[in-house]
Amino acid sequence: MNPLRRTIFISLLVAQGVIIGLIENMIPYPFAFAPGAKLGLANLITIIAIFTMPKRDSFKLVVLRLILTTLLGGTVSTLLYSFSGSMLSYFTMLLIKTLGPKRVSIIGISGAGGFMHNVGQLITASWIAQSWTVLLYLPILSFFGILSGIAIGVAANYLLKRVNTLKQFKEQYEAETNVKWSEPTNEKS
Repeated sequence: MNPLRRTIFISLLVAQGVIIGLIENMIPYPFAFAPGAKLGLANLITIIAIFTMPKRDSFKLVVLRLILTTLLGGTVSTLLYSFSGSMLSYFTMLLIKTLGPKRVSIIGISGAGGFMHNVGQLITASWIAQSWTVLLYLPILSFFGILSGIAIGVAANYLLKRVNTLKQFKEQYEAETNVKWSEPTNEKS
């Protein structure tokens, strides 16, 4: 891929992730029983990055998105929680992705990412609170994290198949890695 095109693509995805993250921060928390719980909509960009660019570029994207979102609308504690959840989620998704398309789908990878994001945040919360009792939230947050991850995976799967630019980047990345994550469609574009 042309370096300029790659840089522009990463920049656009980072910008979209930051905007989605900032908009999501403005939405009141829908889960009263779990303070601070969010849907994680900006993780849609992470999933798209994992399936359209090399690991190094997708890692840059995640880090840039975290830093910019924190600078524009967060605090140090927001950065700690977001960083721990995002990194654990990101590396878990990369690890699960190595199983290949015959064993796991984009939706399954995203669901696992949603779960691990909550685990990372709860570990950080227990470290800050100096108490493991914070982990009692894990069963409830796991359910919603997996559910949200599945929804984000469905959305990412749809976008990767239907948006021509994303489809082109995905196909180019699949050609570079020799791993095909989707069956060819017989639809006319």
